[in-house]
Amino acid sequence: MSEKVTTFQYDRMVEAALRGVLRDALRVVEAQGGLPGEHHFYITFETTRPGVVLPDRLRAQHPQDMTIVLQNQFWDLKVFDDALEVTLSFNRKRERLRVPFAAVTAFADPHASFGLQFQTEMGADADLDEIDDDGGPDWESLMGEGETNDDRSRAAASGEAPDPADPEGANVIALDAFRKKQ
Repeated sequence: MSEKVTTFQYDRMVEAALRGVLRDALRVVEAQGGLPGEHHFYITFETTRPGVVLPDRLRAQHPQDMTIVLQNQFWDLKVFDDALEVTLSFNRKRERLRVPFAAVTAFADPHASFGLQFQTEMGADADLDEIDDDGGPDWESLMGEGETNDDRSRAAASGEAPDPADPEGANVIALDAFRKKQ
């Protein structure tokens, strides 16, 4: 009788659980019809991932990744087990986006000083020594207070690029801290 060997992929289990935090937070927003108080969400995702749906002009402006903000001006948020759909305004035109949770690379709620970083499935297969752990985007420099997705589009069109850095005072959870280094 041969003995069955089981390997636990804890890093993937933790990744799935943390994506569940994002999904649960969005479900609260969906159920309440908006964000409570001063909360606002930054969601960064890979635009090249399968299942990401966004207009071609936005994909051209954001060929690799994109950060959206859910704050005051978003409509018809729908949260599914595997993705979110939302309508946002870009250059005063409402556009519908679909973002699979597997495409999300970062999530933050600056009001709560909370953030998560994710490895996408493509990134999870990379050699861990090659992963650049720069602490993630500086959420406040990406989107200043009061800015909208329209402002983000104008900044992208003008060539302004945010400088990635640690979010000041935020509790960012990067899964690299839990991964076994070889």
